[in-house]
Amino acid sequence: MIPAGLPAWQTRQQRNSRTFPEQSINAPGAPRGASRAIRRHARIMERTFDSTNKPGPLSGVRVVEYGVFHAGPGASAILGDLGADVIKIEAGMGDPERFWASVGGISIALKNGQSIMYEVSNRNKRGVWIDIESARGRGVFEDLVKTADVFLTNLRKSTKIKKGLDYESIRRINPKIIHANVSGYGPEGPLADMGAFDPMGQARSGMMYLHDPQNPQLIHLAILDQATAICASHAILAALFVRERHGYGQEVHASLYGAGLWLMVSNFMCLSLLGRDPGMKWVRNENSPLRNSFVCKDGKWIIGVHHPDEKYWEAFVNALSRPELLSDPRFIDGKSRHAHCQELLEICDAVLAQKTRDEWMEIFPAHGLMFSPVQRMKDVLTDPQAIENGYVVEFDHPEHGRIKVPGYPAHFSAGQAGMRLGAPYQIGRDTDEVLLELGYTKDAVQGMREAGVVK
Repeated sequence: MIPAGLPAWQTRQQRNSRTFPEQSINAPGAPRGASRAIRRHARIMERTFDSTNKPGPLSGVRVVEYGVFHAGPGASAILGDLGADVIKIEAGMGDPERFWASVGGISIALKNGQSIMYEVSNRNKRGVWIDIESARGRGVFEDLVKTADVFLTNLRKSTKIKKGLDYESIRRINPKIIHANVSGYGPEGPLADMGAFDPMGQARSGMMYLHDPQNPQLIHLAILDQATAICASHAILAALFVRERHGYGQEVHASLYGAGLWLMVSNFMCLSLLGRDPGMKWVRNENSPLRNSFVCKDGKWIIGVHHPDEKYWEAFVNALSRPELLSDPRFIDGKSRHAHCQELLEICDAVLAQKTRDEWMEIFPAHGLMFSPVQRMKDVLTDPQAIENGYVVEFDHPEHGRIKVPGYPAHFSAGQAGMRLGAPYQIGRDTDEVLLELGYTKDAVQGMREAGVVK
C-alpha cells in the first residue's frame, strides 16, 4: 500500500520497487545435549523448512563468541542476521559496551540504562554467563565449543593466550572450528598486542583526512567498527565454505587498520599509482553542476552525479529551461565550463531556487538525469524506497516494543535474513536454556549457579 500524501516522485518509486516479506522474528532451533550435541547439531543442519517460515542462510550454524564492544561482536551479530545461532559468553560485569552511555556529550543510553551500542552489537544472540577461569566453568565452555562451527573473539593476543582462547587452545577442543579474531592493527608487527577503538583505526589508516587534508575529522558513529565487523563476517563465511569443500577449519583475522585501508581502496590506489593522496575537502565551486548539490526553494537539498559530463549536459540545460546555455561560449564544452564554474553554478543556483525539491525530483528524472534528495536519517525512516526493499523494517522488540531497524541489505530468494532477537540485556539471560541443551540437568545448572560458575 502506498502511503497517502507522498510526493509523486516517491509514489512512482514505491510502485516500481519490489516487495519482500516481513522479517521473521522466529529464531531457528538450537542444538541440544552435551554428549549428543554434535549429532543433534548435524540433524538441525539437515532440517527442511516450510517456505512460509524461511530460515536464514546460516540456519544450523553455531557461533560462540567471547568478545567486547562492536568490531568483534558486530561480526557475529551479522552472522546472526543470516540465521546463525550465536551464543555470547560474558563474565565478570559483562561486556563493557553495556555501560557506554554517551559520545561527546550526546547520550546513547536506553531507558534500561544500557547503551544502544550493546543492542547494535548483540542483536540475534543468546547470552550466557560463565566463569571460564574456574575448572567447572572451563568444562562448560569446552562443551559449548565442541558444538560450535565458529569461535569469535576480539580480546588482545596476550589475553587470548592467558585465557586459553587462542587458536591452538580452541582447535584442540574442536579441530574443524573456524577461529575468528578481530584486533586493532593486525596479528603481526609491533602493535599486534595493542588494543584500539574505532577512532584509532580511522586515525592510523588515513581516514580522518578524507574530507579535509588540513583538519582531521572523525566519522561517527562506529563506522570503521562496522566495516571491520563486515570484513570479519566475510572472512568467516569464506572459511566456512572452505571447510564445506575441503573439510578443515582454520584461523581468520580482521582488524580496524586493515578494514580502514580496504574501505579506502580507491584512495589508496590513487596514491600508489599516481603518487597523489586523494584526500580532499569538498569544494563546491570546483565541481561541475552535473556532479553537485543544490538547495531548492523549500530549503531542501538535492544532489546529482553524471559521468561523462558531455553526455548529460544538454539534458540538464533543457531540464533547467535554459537552452541559451548551450550556445554560451563560457559553457561550450567541459573545459570551458570548468574555467567558468563559479559563474555557471550561480546561474544554476538561481534556477534551482525557483522550485521545491519535490518539483525538481519530478523534472530531472523526466529528462533522464540522476538526482537524489539529500536526506537526514529521520527521512530514511519513512522513505518508501527503503521500506519497500526491506532496508528499514519493523521489529517487535521484547523490551522496547515495536521499533524500526535496518534490514539486512541483501535479499535471498530461498532464505530470510535480518533481526530475530533483541540483545541479552539481562546478564546470563539464556544460560539455563543453553546448558540444558548441552545436556546438563536443572540440578547441575542450579548447583553451578550457587557456586558462582554460571549466572
